[in-house]
Amino acid sequence: MIEAEKQGHKMNMVLDCRGLACPQPVLRAKELLDSLVQGAVEVLVDNEAAQSNLTRFGKSQGYAVESRITGETSHITITKGEPVKVAVAAPNDGRCALPGTGLVIVVPADTMGRGNEELGRVLMRAYVKTIKSLSPLPARIFFYNTGVKITAIESDLIEPLRELVAQGVEVYSCGTCLDFFNLKDTLLVGQVTNMFEIMDATAQAVNVISPY
Repeated sequence: MIEAEKQGHKMNMVLDCRGLACPQPVLRAKELLDSLVQGAVEVLVDNEAAQSNLTRFGKSQGYAVESRITGETSHITITKGEPVKVAVAAPNDGRCALPGTGLVIVVPADTMGRGNEELGRVLMRAYVKTIKSLSPLPARIFFYNTGVKITAIESDLIEPLRELVAQGVEVYSCGTCLDFFNLKDTLLVGQVTNMFEIMDATAQAVNVISPY
């Protein structure tokens, strides 16, 4: 449900996304914000994952984000200001700068490769522990499907991932996948994400690699 109020040339809207699973709240908020030149969208949600995803989405787009809680409802207000024209300096070496967010790693399983699962788990442990040796480090690592078991089940891989987070690497686990395996309450490292964020990050990345 959408409620709208116009103040001058700005549009303030209320978007009720209670009861909707991610990434629907983010997608609906994005659609409304894309239709505005200026204004605010107050999104109502009733789960922590949606609140976190909306906050991260708004900040990633350069919008002002405020949040408050009344009862079981979170109110996430995302404000879009006037478009800003950004001057882009021409590179002085004659080359075009590459767009994107650097290297993104996607981990779609808790094993590496196809064939023997026991061997695959041994290879995956080595893979995760070797990420810290990359230079530069990846910007983000996304875990989905059975890959979320790596971030939500205690093992010797949690500490290496926490070390990566401490060095600025963003670690995300698919919220739908965590729910499927009943692991959302046991997430040990990183943040919960959604399909929009995974798609957006991999689409903008300079390089995407996967161990599977």
